[in-house]
Amino acid sequence: MEKPNEIELGQHPEGIAPLFLTEMWERLSYYGMRALLVLYLVKALGFSDADAGAVYAFYTSFVYLTPVLGGYLTDRFFSYQFSIYLGSFLMLCGHLSLAFSGLSFFYLGLVLLALGNGFFKPNMSTIFGRLYETKPGLRDSGFTIFYMGINLGGLIGPILCGSLGERVDWHLGFLSAGFGMAIGMVVFYFGSKRLPNSLWEKHRDREISSTTATKDHQTKPKILLIVLLSFFSIFFWMAFEQMGSSLNLFALRNTDRFLFGFEIPASVLQSINPLFILLFGPIVSTLWTGLAKRRKNPNPVVKFVLSLFILGIGFLVMVIAAKYAETGVAVSILFLVFVYFWNTLSELCLSPVGLSFVSHLAPVKYASVLMGIWFLSNAFGHYAAGILSGYQNQWGSMTNFYGLFVLCSWFGALLLYGIYYWKKKPILALLKGKEEEKTIPAI
Repeated sequence: MEKPNEIELGQHPEGIAPLFLTEMWERLSYYGMRALLVLYLVKALGFSDADAGAVYAFYTSFVYLTPVLGGYLTDRFFSYQFSIYLGSFLMLCGHLSLAFSGLSFFYLGLVLLALGNGFFKPNMSTIFGRLYETKPGLRDSGFTIFYMGINLGGLIGPILCGSLGERVDWHLGFLSAGFGMAIGMVVFYFGSKRLPNSLWEKHRDREISSTTATKDHQTKPKILLIVLLSFFSIFFWMAFEQMGSSLNLFALRNTDRFLFGFEIPASVLQSINPLFILLFGPIVSTLWTGLAKRRKNPNPVVKFVLSLFILGIGFLVMVIAAKYAETGVAVSILFLVFVYFWNTLSELCLSPVGLSFVSHLAPVKYASVLMGIWFLSNAFGHYAAGILSGYQNQWGSMTNFYGLFVLCSWFGALLLYGIYYWKKKPILALLKGKEEEKTIPAI
C-alpha cells in the first residue's frame, strides 16, 4: 500500500480488516466464476457467441440489478447483518449448484448468485462507508484499502478457478469459487464481532434536528448528482465489461498465449486487470494526494470524464490488435496487456471514486437504496456489454466492433464535461463540503 496510507493506517477504524477480508473472499468467488462463464458456455456446452453473450448479459446485469431490491428491503425490513449473511448464504448455494452438471443446476446457480449479491453488495459497501462517519477525512483513503481487497480477490480468483476449470474440470473450477465464498462467511462471522454495535443501527438521523433541517434543500441535488454520475458510468461498464466476454473470447481464439513453452489458459488473463489495480492503485492514489496538496485534486465529476477518455485509448489499442487478428495471425499477448493497462487506469478514476462518492454524498436514510442505484447503472452497462459482445460479427469486422467503444467512451466524456461546464457552480457548491473534509484524498 502506498506510503500515505501506511502512515495513516493506524488511524483507520479497527473494523476495516474483517470487512476487507470478507470482500476479498467474496470477490475471489465472483471473479473466479466470471472468468469461466463465457468460456464454459462456448467450449463445454457449445453455445454460440450470441447465446453465450446473452447469458453473460442477463447474469451480470442481474448481479447489479438485485442490489436495488436488496438495498430497499434492508432499508425497510432487515438489519445489515441479516442481509449480509443472507446474501452470503445464497451465493454459496449458487456456487455449489454450478458444481453439478446440467443446465438446470447451471441456471439455478446463476439466479442464486445474483440474488445473493443483491443483499450482500450494497450493504457491505454501506457498512464500510459508515465506519468513517467520525473520520470523514479518511473515507477516500479507506475505500482505497477496500478496493484493494476487491482486486486481490479478483487477482486470485481467475488464476485458481480458471486453471482448475479449463485444465481439470469445469465444475471443479466452479466448486473452488464456492470454497472462497464459504471462507468469506466464516471471516465475516468472527470479524463482525469486533465491529461497534452502533455501526448496525439504521437511520439514526430520521429525527431531524433544527440544525440538519436547514440542509434539507441539498437532499434532492445530492440525489440528482448521484443519478447523473451513475448514468455516465453506464458508458464505462458497457465497454469495460468486454473483458469478461468478447476480450475473453479474443484471448481464446486470436491471441498467442504461449509463454516459455507453456500455454496460459485464456481465463487466467482475467487476472491482469486486478494485478494492475494492485500495482498502479497506490501510484494513482499518491498522485491524487500530491495534487490535493496543491489544491488541484480533480473532483469526482472531472475524474469520471478522465476515466471515459482513458477508456477510449484502451479500446483504440484493441482496434489495432483486431486489424492484425483479421489477417489470420495470432496476435501477441502484449496487446491485451496494454488494453488492460489503459482499462485499469480508467477504472481507477471511476469505480472506487464512485463507491466513495455515493457512500459520502447519499443521505443516510437513503444510503442503501442509493448505493443500489449506483449498482443499477452497473447492471445496464453489463447488460449492454454482454449483448454487444455476442453480436460483434454483425458490425462487419472486429475492428469496427472495438471502434464502437472508442467512440462511445469519448462521446460520453465530452457530454459529461459539457454538463459539468454548464452547471459548474452548483456542482462545485454541492461538492465543497466533501472536498473540505478530505485530509488524505485517494482513488
